[in-house]
Amino acid sequence: MSEREGVIPVLAVIVNVVLVILGSLLGILLKNRFSQRMGQAVMAALALCTIGIGLTTLLRTQDSMCVIVCMVLGTLLGEKIDIEKQIDGVGEALRRKLVRGEGNSRFVEGFLTATVLYCVGAMAINGSIQAGLNHDYAILFSKGVMDGVSAITFAAAMGVGVAFSALPLLVYEGAITLLAGVVGPYLGGDVITEMSAVGGAIILGIAFNMLGMGKEKIRVGNMLPAIFLPILYLPLVNWLGGLIG
Repeated sequence: MSEREGVIPVLAVIVNVVLVILGSLLGILLKNRFSQRMGQAVMAALALCTIGIGLTTLLRTQDSMCVIVCMVLGTLLGEKIDIEKQIDGVGEALRRKLVRGEGNSRFVEGFLTATVLYCVGAMAINGSIQAGLNHDYAILFSKGVMDGVSAITFAAAMGVGVAFSALPLLVYEGAITLLAGVVGPYLGGDVITEMSAVGGAIILGIAFNMLGMGKEKIRVGNMLPAIFLPILYLPLVNWLGGLIG
């Protein structure tokens, strides 16, 4: 992959990142125009849309056992590493350094919620892979518009922490895009489908947190390793199936 072939696809990622930042800034500017009731209503509406996205992606799976196994093992690995605590730590460090005042107490919540929502799912994975492998930017551009619109509401409700989710978004999508040109040819359609399906399950967890369901929030950040486990699971199952068969 030439330098030009690597740089141009990343520009699509940058468009996504810029739209999140612009949406967040607009949301912060409009914050005083949003009543608590209006904010809660919009958040509930976004949560319902998020459920729809998660279900649509999850139900595309062709191997439900793959999703179950990867979710269990990935969550165990994430809990061991405690990824969410690390994300919380980054968000808290940014808040202490860059934000002042009691009014920004939701900085970490906004940072974590937006980071997981924007980085997890079919559009983030497939869009980055398509951009890096086939120079097809349609998915990432569409995702950027959706992320920018949702960032307006998130930032109005949870503050400037939403804008800083652009940093991990740039690293996450940028890394996948750059790597896609190298490893993309070795990822079959079934692997991408199951990676997306696992991401859909995690998105449902985000939606449940947005709606305040359950006594405790689901630690969706600790589930992130599950997204990548189909890369190992499917070849292993196929290999074992060949031995048995």
